[in-house]
Amino acid sequence: MTISPKDRIIFALDVPGVAEAARFTGLLKDHVGMFKIGLELFVACGPQIIKAVRENGGRGIFLDLKFHDIPETVRGAMKSASSLGVDLITVHTSDGQAMMKAAVEAAGASKVLGVTVLTSLSADAFPEAGIDKSFTPASLVLHRAKSAKAAGCAGIVSSGQEARAIRDSFGPDFLIVTPGVRSADDAAGDQKRVVTPFEAIKNGADYIVVGRPIRNAPDPVEAAKRIAGDIEKAG
Repeated sequence: MTISPKDRIIFALDVPGVAEAARFTGLLKDHVGMFKIGLELFVACGPQIIKAVRENGGRGIFLDLKFHDIPETVRGAMKSASSLGVDLITVHTSDGQAMMKAAVEAAGASKVLGVTVLTSLSADAFPEAGIDKSFTPASLVLHRAKSAKAAGCAGIVSSGQEARAIRDSFGPDFLIVTPGVRSADDAAGDQKRVVTPFEAIKNGADYIVVGRPIRNAPDPVEAAKRIAGDIEKAG
């Protein structure tokens, strides 16, 4: 199935409450394909934020809570999360397949994505994080993506810098969602491994997560349209 350029955009609702979330959902509902609800918004508002986003026009919802706990705890959390009717839910890949398998088994109709290596993490921070020095960001992402696929995850979350290698390794049906997306003239902020919308899609990403470049733009709708245009150029 062909996905339109605008539907490849997941807008990150990294806002403090329902009012701002509702405003951006209403403003962007015809210009992006999905809305991401992350830790900040979900902790502030609870499950009712999903209903509020949907009522304001949010068709697709990506619940990005990055579950990371013992398998049975993750199983219970995933069962509760999937009952909210969201499309995508994240779980960390760093603790191996047992936790991810529990998440997949409890996910119902929701698709589970394994978070590989956060885009805020660079190779310089690997020793502090206890990651073996033999790994590079690219090799660690591939290692964890392989584990996620074996556990039954529908796909992974990774930087666009690793998207080509993942696509080549795991084929067209393994979802790749890329955060840390910045236009060429945007500041990287707290992200380390960033790509442009064009680069992410060209490298094989199915969806890109965009927050600040749209949210902080003078005209968020025009910013979303411009990003959709970059996606279209990438084919």
